[in-house]
Amino acid sequence: MAKERKFSIGLPSVDDLFSSQESREEENLAKIREIPLDLIDEFPNHPFKVRDDEDMMNLVQSVQENGILVPAILRQKDDGRYELIAGHRRKRACEIAGLDTLRAEVMDLDFDEATIFMVDSNLQRTTILPSEKAFSYKMRLEAMKRKAGRPSKENWDPVGPNLRSSETLAKEVEESATQIKRYIRLTELIPELLDMVDEGKIALRPAVELSYLSVDEQYEVYEKTMQEDCTPSHAQTIRMRELSKEDNLTPDAIEDIITETKPNQKEKLTISSDKILGLLPKSLKAVEREEYIIKALTFYAKHRERQSQER
Repeated sequence: MAKERKFSIGLPSVDDLFSSQESREEENLAKIREIPLDLIDEFPNHPFKVRDDEDMMNLVQSVQENGILVPAILRQKDDGRYELIAGHRRKRACEIAGLDTLRAEVMDLDFDEATIFMVDSNLQRTTILPSEKAFSYKMRLEAMKRKAGRPSKENWDPVGPNLRSSETLAKEVEESATQIKRYIRLTELIPELLDMVDEGKIALRPAVELSYLSVDEQYEVYEKTMQEDCTPSHAQTIRMRELSKEDNLTPDAIEDIITETKPNQKEKLTISSDKILGLLPKSLKAVEREEYIIKALTFYAKHRERQSQER
């Protein structure tokens, strides 16, 4: 009788699956360590602000009660110290809570990989300031270009005609390439004007136009906005940029532009039709009402003036 042959198609057993899963979990846990805070350096030019606000105080309370639930991400530097890639708020919470270490995973990343990881992890925040987007997009694009084998040059313009990296980033962050270019232009603003953008006092489009002015011209614009307690419109900043190109953007020109009345600032007088229609002749056509009212007010003003002279 022929001996029955058994075939194996290489499928793992249930025991193998559990063993493999446990092995991966143990391997991941082995990478997570408590790193002394005094050995951790901030990421160079980290563009995201860490604020000691109410959200931070809530995070501090959570850390005190539960510890760090999601490990921070670090990379080890050549000098043996660590560089913080993701978890700047968690590190700050540990400092406020009085802890000496940060629960973190140390990953083997080069600087460009770490930059991309840092930006992507922070872009998941609910609220991101325009300045944070500006510098993080710029940093990520530079890292992407270097990783693609196109090293940055000293005069590299991140918003120049080569849009390939911008378009790639646009798909990843779900913003248009044009919008990314606008945000990156904000990195050319002086800090004072950039703060006004973050505070919502200057909109994105006007801010982009101001970014093309020289540093001295930008400071002049800032000083005038403080003196006059107003900010320029998009149309006004376009005119400033054009004058700057012609080397004609003088302090007086800036003041003239900023202090002029904007269309949306002109005072409007609204009168209820119920209050005025009863005073108008019934035969008066709708198109004639404005002229009639002006003549009536003019007549009344002259009457008041004669009365005052007779007294």
